[in-house]
Amino acid sequence: MAAPSVAVLDYGSGNLRSAVRALERVGAEVTLTSDRATAEGADGLVVPGVGAFAACMDGLRAVRGGEIIGRRLAGGRPVLGICVGMQILFEKGVEHGVESEGCGEWPGVVDRLEAPVLPHMGWNTVQAPEGTTLLAGLEDERFYFVHSYGVRGMDMPPSERYPAPLLTWAEHGRPFLAAVENGALSATQFHPEKSGDAGAALLENWLRTLS
Repeated sequence: MAAPSVAVLDYGSGNLRSAVRALERVGAEVTLTSDRATAEGADGLVVPGVGAFAACMDGLRAVRGGEIIGRRLAGGRPVLGICVGMQILFEKGVEHGVESEGCGEWPGVVDRLEAPVLPHMGWNTVQAPEGTTLLAGLEDERFYFVHSYGVRGMDMPPSERYPAPLLTWAEHGRPFLAAVENGALSATQFHPEKSGDAGAALLENWLRTLS
């Protein structure tokens, strides 16, 4: 059986090589690319991201990343966002009082976490929902987070296109979304590529959805 092909979208946001290596280690054939045809044609697309929401959106627009994501989802082709690559899938981000428009695939606002210590950096547990595919068998594991911003709520009823999203939560000061699974579109606020065996198992779970 051929290895699944995964495109990691290169739009100028860091940690790309670590995402590529982690996916290769779990058996994917990985291409780091900003080419639209390659990104749209792969079995799976990974959208990583670190840094500021607005800067990531600028980079994404430069490679027409929002269109790539939208076209893949219209065809039911899997997309996985990681860290800020999850955040940009929401409607907007608010940093230092400035609002930036996101991809708008999900309703919700990315804003500063309410916690005594920021950034939220290190290992944390998550509360996964029943029926999860991404975190199947990993409900008691810890994952690695590095962020000061997140999404604290999401109200999205089921539609003809997608079932109601499965929401995984974590807590730092207050609860925030740690992962979302919504048809072909999935994302994690934590870094699976930095989360050891648990992160590798999560990526394997996602790869199994590509066949």
